[in-house]
Amino acid sequence: MEAVARTRYIRISPRKLRLVCELIAGKKVEQALSILEFTPKKGARFVQKTLLSAVANARDQQSVDEDKLYVKRAVANPGPIWKRSLPRAHMHATPILKRTSHLMVVVDERAS
Repeated sequence: MEAVARTRYIRISPRKLRLVCELIAGKKVEQALSILEFTPKKGARFVQKTLLSAVANARDQQSVDEDKLYVKRAVANPGPIWKRSLPRAHMHATPILKRTSHLMVVVDERAS
């Protein structure tokens, strides 16, 4: 039985967050947590926090063996874009796009 955890409106680009998500997809939970702990990317702490939440959801919703849990899916989708402007020379302005992400981590019990 799968358990889902979502974190929304994360202030990081989805492109950068997907790099971290690809590292853990299909891995066992304890292996994924150790990968995230030593990944020097800003997105790693967001994915780690969401993964721990998904494991807690699996533990609370149904009785699962935590040693058999694996990361079924880790997806980073784009959220709303905050638009700002940066003043430039001659009364011009350059648009600044501050991108946000929605993160979803799905864990499931691997059949043995």
